[in-house]
Amino acid sequence: MRYAILISVLAAVVGQVWGQANDPVLMTVAGRDITRAEFEYSLNKNYDSPSQVTEQDIKDYVDLFVNYRMKVQAALDAKLDTLSSFQEEYRTYRDVQLKPFVYDTIFADSVLHAVYESLKLSVGDSDIVKVSHLLLRVPQNSNIDFVNTVKVRIDSIYDVLKDGGDFAEIAKQYSEDRSTASKGGELPWLGPAQVIPEFRDAAWVLKPGQFSEPVLTAAGYHIIYMHERKPLEPFEEKRAELQEQLDQMGLREDAAERMVQRMVKESDGNLTREDVLRQVQADAEAQKPELKYLIGEYYDGLLLYEASSRMVWQKAADDEAGLAAFFNANKANYSWSEPRFRGYTYRAKSKATAKQIAKILKSCNGDEGLEVLKQRIPADTVKAVRVHFGVYKKGDNAVVDYLKFKSGKKPNPNTMLPLYGVVGKILKQPKEVLDVKAQVISDYQAQQEKEWINSLREKYSYTVDEAVLVTVNKHD
Repeated sequence: MRYAILISVLAAVVGQVWGQANDPVLMTVAGRDITRAEFEYSLNKNYDSPSQVTEQDIKDYVDLFVNYRMKVQAALDAKLDTLSSFQEEYRTYRDVQLKPFVYDTIFADSVLHAVYESLKLSVGDSDIVKVSHLLLRVPQNSNIDFVNTVKVRIDSIYDVLKDGGDFAEIAKQYSEDRSTASKGGELPWLGPAQVIPEFRDAAWVLKPGQFSEPVLTAAGYHIIYMHERKPLEPFEEKRAELQEQLDQMGLREDAAERMVQRMVKESDGNLTREDVLRQVQADAEAQKPELKYLIGEYYDGLLLYEASSRMVWQKAADDEAGLAAFFNANKANYSWSEPRFRGYTYRAKSKATAKQIAKILKSCNGDEGLEVLKQRIPADTVKAVRVHFGVYKKGDNAVVDYLKFKSGKKPNPNTMLPLYGVVGKILKQPKEVLDVKAQVISDYQAQQEKEWINSLREKYSYTVDEAVLVTVNKHD
């Protein structure tokens, strides 16, 4: 095993040397060499074909790519790659990509054979069947009135089917077996010993194209439709179908993990699970070079998201003073073509509750009213009212239109919460950040992004080899 590991490492090194000779360095960003192939992978995925990429597209993308690499380097310098949340998410993704390259065939074959033998035993001299079913559930210990109600429903559905209704469409609409309803009630191939006796007795007498009368089992009332029936095929003919079914149940993941654990065991304690997966990754990337970029892109993308969230998105959203200053400096960018109502809409069950809500909301500033209500009125009352804060133009809200803009129809009645009202005022133009909050945050984040990039450009150096750049997408 140790010799195999050494050979694998040497092969990877030889592959890297060969790759460097055929894949020149295009740029160096923050001390990291970027090859032409890596740049082309990132560039070309934005187009249907490399032939669509113009020289100007390439030049424009250089700036974007440099910024991207600098942001990733900033995340690495901040050690965001050491966060347990980052490592867990990255390894989960990486392991999924490596599954095709690490597979315990012996284990998988043993499972396939065991399942086939079990199926063979359950079939005996009978057929296997492909059926769909429509189920109306009858929980255990249901009273007779409930059972009779379900029976009336299933009989009605049965009558529709007898009149020519499409079984699959009706099953999608009415079946309460949610795991199969979306597929028209379709079940996998079954042997008679795989189902409960009542289901078996109703299904195995059917011919293709026939459906059963409603049958009661421990699960509820079924109507069963027969698609096809046939003798069980030999193992090799059945293998691909079983493989697909078992893969959906997690066989591929189990077989991959079994192989990893076997490799750990065979290393005599010299390798951990992570060591093995790094080795598998190196071998896989040698077989499939684009895998290196795919996994690397995900790694960098996670870092970029975390860094951007900390340095731009969340930082800007939480900076109330900065947002206010930005709004005041750019008010001309946030004008309205028509007035808005800023405030609360509410619905309540009683006049006393409605009056109490209105009084509390009138004393609140901004959008704090929702939290104040939770503190000032009983919890059960909070659950029995509906209060929303927003900035509305004409046509956005029926209650606001009717009570404040004096337009529109009277709001639709609500029997549970019949009383409604509004608290707030009409503004001709935005007065503060709250009035155009989403737009201000977006613009402020864009400004913060530019400032962050400028600081990174000052911090990190980069160079681009123009002679290599002109060969992008123009080489063998």
